[in-house]
Amino acid sequence: MSMSDHNDAPSGKTRPTSGTTAPRSTLSRRSILQMAGGAASLAAAAGVAAQPALPGGPPVASTMHVRMVVNGSARQLEVDPRQSLLDVLRETLDLTGTKKGCNQGACGACTVLLNGRRVTSCLTLAVMHDGAEITTIEGLAQGDELHPLQAAFIAHDGFQCGFCTPGQIMSGVACIAEGHATSPEQIQFWMSGNICRCGAYPGIVAAVADAAGRT
Repeated sequence: MSMSDHNDAPSGKTRPTSGTTAPRSTLSRRSILQMAGGAASLAAAAGVAAQPALPGGPPVASTMHVRMVVNGSARQLEVDPRQSLLDVLRETLDLTGTKKGCNQGACGACTVLLNGRRVTSCLTLAVMHDGAEITTIEGLAQGDELHPLQAAFIAHDGFQCGFCTPGQIMSGVACIAEGHATSPEQIQFWMSGNICRCGAYPGIVAAVADAAGRT
């Protein structure tokens, strides 16, 4: 009952009530929000469906031409303009070492180097990077010789299930190149965007520190 309901009743008197009491709603706040969101989505979808096609409008390109240098090799690609860089790497170029984790940029499993800088590849569209140089985990080793950070991950047990390891290593390579690996505390801070569900953080920090001293 609201404050105005109480103020309407004369002082010292109570409101008459009917013989039955209305049942309380058992809907939670989350249920109400979900129902409201679903209704809004249906309304929006109906509005989009009801819009007529514009006659004589420019055709929408189904694919776009993109040039990239991926792990040192020039690639000419026809990609869907809606595809993320992650999906192009995995599905078009078959570079599946880069993992799809949360697909929301929160876990770091899809980290690659874009023109030498680390990015979460799930959050950027491939068509935005025409002419870019991309390095994935597959491009670190030189033949049979592992990158120093790859070797350090093995030496310091920096992985368990291994799912986050490619992103951890790519982020670690960038962390070292950026000059952010001078102490364990600094490494922890600059690697905090990469999540390890297995909890292998001590080994990861030790590996990055080791590689930083040797590179």
